[in-house]
Amino acid sequence: MAKKNGAIIGYGGMGGWHGDFLKNSDVVNLMGIYDIKPERCALAESKGIHAYASLEELLADPAIDFVTIAVPNDQHKPLALKALAAGKHVICEKPVTLSSADLQEMIDASKAAGKLFTVHQNRRWDGEFLVMRDIYNSGELGPVHHIESRCHGSRGIPGDWRQDPAQGGGMILDWGIHLIDQIMGIVKDKALKKIWCKCDHITNELVDDGFKLEMYFEGDLSVHVEVGTSNFIGLPRFYMIGRDGAALIPDWGQPARVVWCHNYNEKEVVPVVTAAGITKTMAPRNEQSIAEKSIPQPHADVHDYYRNWVRAIDGECEQIVTHHEMMVDMKIMEAAFESDRTGMPVDVDLKF
Repeated sequence: MAKKNGAIIGYGGMGGWHGDFLKNSDVVNLMGIYDIKPERCALAESKGIHAYASLEELLADPAIDFVTIAVPNDQHKPLALKALAAGKHVICEKPVTLSSADLQEMIDASKAAGKLFTVHQNRRWDGEFLVMRDIYNSGELGPVHHIESRCHGSRGIPGDWRQDPAQGGGMILDWGIHLIDQIMGIVKDKALKKIWCKCDHITNELVDDGFKLEMYFEGDLSVHVEVGTSNFIGLPRFYMIGRDGAALIPDWGQPARVVWCHNYNEKEVVPVVTAAGITKTMAPRNEQSIAEKSIPQPHADVHDYYRNWVRAIDGECEQIVTHHEMMVDMKIMEAAFESDRTGMPVDVDLKF
């Protein structure tokens, strides 16, 4: 596989991550970066990365095959259109843009230019997601009827453009896009039919600093997606319930605990005694009626994202994040915002 030459537009948090990452890539030569802040260009050069004097100079460099755009969300579309017009393939950081109409314009521009265009969905390589996707696909829990996916922190929204609605701030666009993309990647066999969402404004009135999203799929599958930035005690990262068992991942990097039942109608039940009474309904199962195992998280190499990208540029495969998937994610976020605004559920018909 011949290496491709890439450059980065924007050298802040994620731009810096891409810079460090691509310096060690086996498929990309990092040609340089550009940022509107001179101190960030100086930082790049201190790490041995060339800093272009202007965006125009970067886009005019005929050696560059593609650009990765890592700037505030509202600037993704104009910069992507400029790069495509300059004959570059384009990767945008997530969220790819701020509306499905803008996304369609970007897709149309990429097709007109004959260049590839995609979004950087790096959380498809999270171990928690990969384990839960495998458990769902294995069928060992029986028909799955409920999934919960959460990301909890307690530090509020970063004090930068993420607090500005005009620049695409807020947690739906920041972390929601990741969790939504993961859920749609798990539940590929069912169409999403209805969405209800409530945004939080605990520490910020301008943008959502958290949200609770309910997703209802065909076949009676419900999904709860939640992001919080004021959670001093976090709830499990993933929880999945099926007819015959359940799976739970408590936190980042931890193995999945899987419990399944092989004697659903056990007769001998020891009731739970509380101060207010007894219950057999909520009594735990005895060890003879259930089985349990722990599944470690797999090793996932996020370098595969750029390996796929280079192969896609060469026409050897399809890009790993497709235009269709990008549009589905965007329409789900739009429906979430609409539901929060109206206080009503929103009907959809979406599927990866």
